[in-house]
Amino acid sequence: MEGTFQEFGTHLAPYATKAAETRGRLVKEPRPTTRTEFQRDRDRIIHSGAFRKLRNKTQVFIESEGDYYRTRLTHSLEVAQIARSISRTLGLDEDLTEALALAHDLGHTCFGHAGEEGLAEVMRDFGGFDHNEQTFRILTMLEKRYVGFDGLNLTWEALEGILKHNGPIAAGTLQALPPTIRDFCAQWDMELSSFAGPEAQVAALSDDIAYNTHDIDDGHRAGFFRLDDLQELPLFAPTLADIRARHPSAPTDRLMQETVRQVVGLMVNDVLETTIVNIRALKPGSAADIRKAPQAVVSFSFAMHQNMRLLREFLHARVYRHSKVNRICAKARHIVKDLFRFFMNDPACLPNGWYKAVHPNEKDDTVKARVIADYIAGMTDRYAVQEHRRLFSTETMV
Repeated sequence: MEGTFQEFGTHLAPYATKAAETRGRLVKEPRPTTRTEFQRDRDRIIHSGAFRKLRNKTQVFIESEGDYYRTRLTHSLEVAQIARSISRTLGLDEDLTEALALAHDLGHTCFGHAGEEGLAEVMRDFGGFDHNEQTFRILTMLEKRYVGFDGLNLTWEALEGILKHNGPIAAGTLQALPPTIRDFCAQWDMELSSFAGPEAQVAALSDDIAYNTHDIDDGHRAGFFRLDDLQELPLFAPTLADIRARHPSAPTDRLMQETVRQVVGLMVNDVLETTIVNIRALKPGSAADIRKAPQAVVSFSFAMHQNMRLLREFLHARVYRHSKVNRICAKARHIVKDLFRFFMNDPACLPNGWYKAVHPNEKDDTVKARVIADYIAGMTDRYAVQEHRRLFSTETMV
């Protein structure tokens, strides 16, 4: 397919999302003179406080377990690298793709999915908690950097891509949507029933490629399985065997790194080959045609979907449900729930800025719970542990 790939990506494709044709921003701003609108989106995400805090938020392994494990920030950077490569080959807007890749996990809590599970449990009676909605809250409300608006005031295309990166959002009415998304869509129609543009679809699959491969790398580094165990996986076994045949004396850590590197390449090529076939069949003349397609245009092949299913099963059995991970996750859920209940009972103990957001509505438990959830979700792992110690340890009175 090399010749086919070269045929694509030499210029911005007709079906790419065009920065010059953006639907704009909710709060009108002068157009940038030295950047495109999508470059401005990307830059605002990089400069946001939420993005900086990803460096101390768990991907799978907490930071104190070792310096080489992925954090939520390094994961996002790996997603962005893969997404830009795919986007360039397909002739898409790389800046929009990168912006979506960098922003997709901004709403994750401290301690990764364990923290989210704990927060979702205590928020069940107050509208629930979901990291995708939280990302949207950060982008449209919680970041306080600009004098003219809350949030980052991103373009329609960036916000649409964040909301629909996993596909159309099925909802009979606006009332069925999470409150933040419902209220925003009442102001600005995000066309939730259609697919996102091609750049968002690329960012979504790049996320799948990044976390499925780097979690294998991190799981092996943690000692949760042996290199030979990868022979159970059709996606990894042939690659590992080929590398071993060509480098029989290579040390195990290099064999793992090389295997993961080549599997990432296999998955990227699979996306490109499948997507090019889909594009040729659909013949889209614009990004709108991609959105109106009956199924995602950027996709894995059927064989790769099967391989990914087996890979996820392996990761769940060998990594995500490992006793060491389970213990850390249990502690994480405990910390998050403790913090939430403490502040619900005594909101005056919140930092002054957060308490000011609660105080006018202190009798409204739903409003109070949402503010507290925003505060806890924004914590890094380190800060959450320190805050828990400050509040619950009698040895620490300040």
